[in-house]
Amino acid sequence: MPSLSITDRLASLPRLQKEALAQLWQELFQADPPLRMRKEMMVQFLAYRMQEHEFGSLSETNQRRLCQLAKAIGDSSNTPSLQKVLIKAGTRLIRQWKDQVHVVNVEEGSYEYRSNRYDSLSEIARLITGTRWSGPLFFGLKGRAMNAKEAA
Repeated sequence: MPSLSITDRLASLPRLQKEALAQLWQELFQADPPLRMRKEMMVQFLAYRMQEHEFGSLSETNQRRLCQLAKAIGDSSNTPSLQKVLIKAGTRLIRQWKDQVHVVNVEEGSYEYRSNRYDSLSEIARLITGTRWSGPLFFGLKGRAMNAKEAA
């Protein structure tokens, strides 16, 4: 019988009982899972470990870089995710939402969406979703650090 693909094995994790997850933990980590660890958290750790076994772990260089970034974020009160996102005029933002593609053109001081002008991306995100959204978050821009040219 052929073994399941990594995709199928990962997809099955949330359906397993906690006892089965603990047994898998024992196999993958050669140790018992931490006491009182929630099932959802176990699934996340196990999924990461399974992918590590399948595809390999992060290189030492990438591990060091992630540690540097974590330290920089921890040390800085002005993290990139808190900086204002500036987008150059002429940029086109594309977002799929509920089987519909939405296109926003960035212009000087405004945004064009469906032949109408808006002052903020949040207004457009609200129109699309019917709920309050951060426009930069909705369009995938939240956390994008400004470069020196954009900040000037």
